[in-house]
Amino acid sequence: MSFDRNRIQQMLDASLPGPEYFVVSLTVSNTAARPKITATVDGEDGIGIDELSSTTRRLIRQIDEAYGEDAAYNLEVTTPGADQPLTDPRQYARHAGRTLALKLTDGRELEGTLEETTPEGLMLTEVVKEKNKKKTLPTALFPFANISEARVVISFK
Repeated sequence: MSFDRNRIQQMLDASLPGPEYFVVSLTVSNTAARPKITATVDGEDGIGIDELSSTTRRLIRQIDEAYGEDAAYNLEVTTPGADQPLTDPRQYARHAGRTLALKLTDGRELEGTLEETTPEGLMLTEVVKEKNKKKTLPTALFPFANISEARVVISFK
């Protein structure tokens, strides 16, 4: 059996518990004997286990209705881990005040405190090292289009 990714995407979107939740990524692997569907979902304020489980149940019902209850597949519905990059602009707002590591499309890498998000991009206060000292640069806007990867820096201090 082969699953259509676009159709699964529509089912997943319809399975989310509210407009504040969104799909970060969806992969549908039809290469194995038992296809695998992996969905990563998030929310503007994160997503709890109750919302995640209700999304999973609704998605299973929709897949069963569309492909038949005898369809064999593996389904994983999860949240982005702490080590996963931020890929959707809606993910940034809840990380205000935290340190981000950015890779820009021009090849530069920088680290700084996320002050706020705007519709255009991030307001980041960059911290650079100069002669064994840390220097804080003025807050600057980094457009989403110029960011190739962004990760929250996890600190155990």
